[in-house]
Amino acid sequence: MRKDSRLSRMLHVLVHMHHLEQAVTSDNIAIMLGTNPVVVRRTMSLLREQGYVNAVKGHGGGWTLAKPLHCITLLDIHRSLSEASLFTIGLTDEHTNCPIEKAVNLAIDDVLHEAGQLVLRRFAEVTLDKLAVEYTAKLS
Repeated sequence: MRKDSRLSRMLHVLVHMHHLEQAVTSDNIAIMLGTNPVVVRRTMSLLREQGYVNAVKGHGGGWTLAKPLHCITLLDIHRSLSEASLFTIGLTDEHTNCPIEKAVNLAIDDVLHEAGQLVLRRFAEVTLDKLAVEYTAKLS
């Protein structure tokens, strides 16, 4: 299963947007991320739907933050991105009548669920301004 890096990529973009203090075009974000502007627009529109960014049209337009970083958590952005799976570990379903497979899947599923809940609780505690502070501290 392919890793989903949209969360880390969008966090990266949002902190940059905070420091740039001006509208950032999809083209510029695409260059920053090494991707296509269409992918950027599609992903940023998910954040716009939740009220975390605005799209400004016309000359000098682009994407801007709609909320200050201290009002946005990792969980907010994770949920905005359609709550992709936190883990790429999968369960097998080739032998659905096998009691061993059922036991293995149940054990793995329980552990992944518990770990996922812990990750989401921690995501809720981390606001993006903390990421920006760490970035600024490393520049000094």
